[in-house]
Amino acid sequence: MMGNVDIFEMMANRYDTPERIQISKATADAIRKYLVDTHDKNAIDFGCGTGLVGMNLLNDFNSMLFLDPSQKMIEQIKQKIDDFNIRNADTLCFDFEKESRTNLQADYIFMAQVLLHINDVELVLSRLYDILNVGGHLLIVDFNKNDEIVSDKVHNGFDQNNLTELMTKIGYREIQSKTFYFGSKLFMNHDASLFILDSRR
Repeated sequence: MMGNVDIFEMMANRYDTPERIQISKATADAIRKYLVDTHDKNAIDFGCGTGLVGMNLLNDFNSMLFLDPSQKMIEQIKQKIDDFNIRNADTLCFDFEKESRTNLQADYIFMAQVLLHINDVELVLSRLYDILNVGGHLLIVDFNKNDEIVSDKVHNGFDQNNLTELMTKIGYREIQSKTFYFGSKLFMNHDASLFILDSRR
């Protein structure tokens, strides 16, 4: 179940549809509202896909690491970094569901529509907690739970309260979340809404 890396490998070169670009911009704008004095901070765009969200936030950070388990997605980003001569970005192909990575450190990690593809949510959120600097932020953007959606490939969204409880158990603090985006046919052909959750280590 989930992971879905092979699906994303096939989609990589036609991933940047107008709708995805629009949602990524709205997501980046929502994340930006939570950023304070981040110009000397280092960020990870976790499960970055083709980097649509992170590319919108490059100027808000000192550096950005684009991290994704799909090599083809990472190749798309490398191309963008070359094409636009971006100096403060790097890439890493890595799967946090398979192993942890202790030599990474970040002040900010954001994951946009990534959690729904992760099988063991608690495991990955714990591993991300471990690489956050003290006082650092994890920002999650994902779909609100929708019981009409039944899939063995993705979670059908998340209940903000349940997610907050789980994250509190892991050790995250100062958790706040709110719904910020509504769209028709947004999530597996269902109308859906996205929430943003901010937390600190």
